Amino acid sequence: MANDEHKDDAQAAEDTAAPQEQQTEFNPATLLKQLEEAQAEAREYWDKLVRSQAELENLRKRAKRDVEQAHKYALEKFAGELLPVRDSLEMGLDAAQGEADVNKIREGTELTLKMLVQAMSKQGIEAVDPEGERFDPERHQAMSMQENAELEPNTVMTVMQKGYVLNDRLLRPAMVIVSRAPASEPPPSQDPPAGQ
Repeated sequence: MANDEHKDDAQAAEDTAAPQEQQTEFNPATLLKQLEEAQAEAREYWDKLVRSQAELENLRKRAKRDVEQAHKYALEKFAGELLPVRDSLEMGLDAAQGEADVNKIREGTELTLKMLVQAMSKQGIEAVDPEGERFDPERHQAMSMQENAELEPNTVMTVMQKGYVLNDRLLRPAMVIVSRAPASEPPPSQDPPAGQ
């Protein structure tokens, strides 16, 4: 009887092993199909990778070319704005050689200066003319200091040369004379007069 039970257990073990063997049975057609699908998928990913790399390289080259063009022609618009100013100056010089009318020359010069100021303003260049303002070492360069009882100390008294900013970035500081408090008068001399 114990022998029969042992045979039944062995039979049951063989029965459970048989389906596992059937599942892992070698089927070359299935494996070949899976291999072909995997290769097709790998080719697809490879093509995508190659295209992405080529696109990235083209984008990098285009960006480099755009930056080079921007550097090369950055002043093109500003230069176009300055051409009429130059033309006006040349006409003014020609007129000054032929005429002696100072008023006409002055009027032409004023118009030319107005054109220049407009051209600079269009490009974001503004003058720094701080007369009467508090001295700012970030935007002003003090050329000298003078005593002045009428102004607060560290006030710009005179602008010797205007400064300029480009879109709020300082191009050149204004050269200025700055006020300072008057020095107190020296006390009268306490020395005895000479000869006594």
